[in-house]
Amino acid sequence: MFIMKLSVALAIVFPAALFPQTAEELVAKNLAARGGIEKIKALKTLRMTGRFAQGGFTAQVVTIAKAPNLLRQEFTLQGMTQINAVDGSAGWKISPFEGRKDPERMGEDELRPLQEDADFYGPLVDYNTKDNKIEYLGHDTVDGDDVYRLKVTLANGDIIYYYLDPDTYLEIRTEKLVFIRGSIQESMTNLGSYKLVNGVYFPFSLEVGSKQNPGEMASIQVEKYEANLPIDNSLFQMPAARPAAGPKEF
Repeated sequence: MFIMKLSVALAIVFPAALFPQTAEELVAKNLAARGGIEKIKALKTLRMTGRFAQGGFTAQVVTIAKAPNLLRQEFTLQGMTQINAVDGSAGWKISPFEGRKDPERMGEDELRPLQEDADFYGPLVDYNTKDNKIEYLGHDTVDGDDVYRLKVTLANGDIIYYYLDPDTYLEIRTEKLVFIRGSIQESMTNLGSYKLVNGVYFPFSLEVGSKQNPGEMASIQVEKYEANLPIDNSLFQMPAARPAAGPKEF
């Protein structure tokens, strides 16, 4: 009885946020904050349209995703569109800014981070069945604000750090480490301006770049998300190369 009364008194004096959290609790609270697992899994497709800005130029960006692991990214500038896509297993691209207008297969170095992004529901949803490992690393700070720090080790060994707001439990920053051929690719994303889309919270403001060069971060301002649009799988499959022009007849 004394122990029960003491625990109640401590809960009143010390806010729950000050007590240690487990990784499992943080994941559950994050998914609940986003809208709950049922509403998250009710999403089957998602199309994001936004504006990319870095330095002195801007571009239109479109990301199209379909569960469980289909992804297509489009980056349009000056009438040309770069496309990166994952068809569920392989990846392909069209790179007009590099003078290559025909589709071509991606190499492993390019494909691996894109395949991870293609996980439609993200690494926290059903992390056990995906063989992802989660660890709570305690408190940290982001821009002077207190956060919870969660480490997610993917099945392939890559690592994502989540920085969760202690009030909303939504992620306000992620840091990603991708290990390829003995080297490390690092990236950081700041997330904010969350709004509901089909009952699920999504960030409408993002900053992406490197933690080592925060002054060179690019921004993405989302104009809209469109959920559960009918999207055919062919959109993610590599199109056939255009036939070469034959010799001219005189």
